[in-house]
Amino acid sequence: MPTPLKSLSLLLGSRYAFPLAALVALTMLVISESSYRQATATLDRLGSQGAARTAIQTLMRGLTDAETGQRGYLLTGRSDYLKPYVAAQRSVAETIDWLGRYYQAEPATASRVQKAAAAARNKLSELDETIKLHDAGKDPAWRELVMTDIGREEMELVRQLSEELLAHETAKVAVGRDEVYRTLLLNRAGVSGMTALSLLALFMYLRQTAALGHQRSEQARLVQADRDQLEVEARRRTEQLTELAHHLQNVREDERNRLARELHDELGALLTAAKLDVARLKSRLAESTPEVAERLTHLTEGLNSGIALKRRIIEDLRPSSLGNLGLVAALDILVREWGQRTEIAVDSAFAPVRLRPSGELTVYRLVQEALTNISKYARASRVQISLSSAGGHVRVSVRDNGVGFDTRTPKRSTHGLLGMRYRIESEGGKMQLRSAPGQGTEIDADIPEGTDRASSEAPVNEEPLIHRDVAG
Repeated sequence: MPTPLKSLSLLLGSRYAFPLAALVALTMLVISESSYRQATATLDRLGSQGAARTAIQTLMRGLTDAETGQRGYLLTGRSDYLKPYVAAQRSVAETIDWLGRYYQAEPATASRVQKAAAAARNKLSELDETIKLHDAGKDPAWRELVMTDIGREEMELVRQLSEELLAHETAKVAVGRDEVYRTLLLNRAGVSGMTALSLLALFMYLRQTAALGHQRSEQARLVQADRDQLEVEARRRTEQLTELAHHLQNVREDERNRLARELHDELGALLTAAKLDVARLKSRLAESTPEVAERLTHLTEGLNSGIALKRRIIEDLRPSSLGNLGLVAALDILVREWGQRTEIAVDSAFAPVRLRPSGELTVYRLVQEALTNISKYARASRVQISLSSAGGHVRVSVRDNGVGFDTRTPKRSTHGLLGMRYRIESEGGKMQLRSAPGQGTEIDADIPEGTDRASSEAPVNEEPLIHRDVAG
């Protein structure tokens, strides 16, 4: 069974939470506004009731002041006592008028006010009459009037009615005070409820915010873990692909070496034997039959062409000059023969370098692949090739003035260079390819130097710098 807090959490998380909160807030606003209006109206009534109580007390005090002034004047004959008497008369008259207006909406209470007003006027008339008799010199008459109970009865009636009016106003004040207390209590309950709801909403908001933050952190952690795993996997796959590319290059070179050896051993032996047989036949048959001698000469030329083709194929498969003469001489031979075949001007500058055998083969294949691509696609008229060493690195550069291409658009013709890039990277180097349409192509490669060549090779510093300009 769900707990109240969980049920409230589900309610706050539902789609009805905001409309319900808005309804509660509107209800509390209506209650607060109505309570305010009711409280202000009650306070206004309490103020009027206080004024009524003051007026009732003023009525009694005015009658008392008038009677006191009248008695002082009668006893002393001094006109100073008439000033409070006159003021009291004016105050009593004004108070009676104000009470009449105040209680005109309450018929039951208004009758009491009228009785009190009549008694007060009678009392004032009695006081005025005694003063007139005193001023007329009729001392027995005013003394007899004073000694009668008419004035006392009127004062008692006014006092009784005033007490009833004061009790009535006191009851009304108590009712108004209770209304103010109820209004304050209602506001207190509303404020307390809204405060509790606000605190609960704040708690749920902070709780939800913390949960969302924790969820985001967990998701970020999982995403980062997946990203790290993908990076590790990508790095591992890249290493595997690099090793595979290096292995395929090695397998390719081994297969080339095997084919070159077989061509050299098998096909070379067959062509050499055939050439020797033709030479024997030519020495015996050349004088007897001129036509046979001509055929033998043509056969010898074909065998010579086959031997030259075999040698060129073997050099393409396995450059013997690289192992016998070194990288500089092998590149010089490669560039010279390529320039003669393609009739493209080549400017070459090869300096002695220190490289491992695998590095020398990589540089040789890079230049060979670059020249092959130039002859197929570049439509160039001049090529610049350089080989140099600086800062522990060997730098090889091949540049042509051909049509170039957009390096951002992959082409099939770049697969060979992509393979060379992996091969150079397997040697610990880097290759850069720069090209643009109409601006030619430049290939730059840097390979770390190495010194583990065979001991039979001549020292590098004894190799000459070869600079050649081959024109087709």
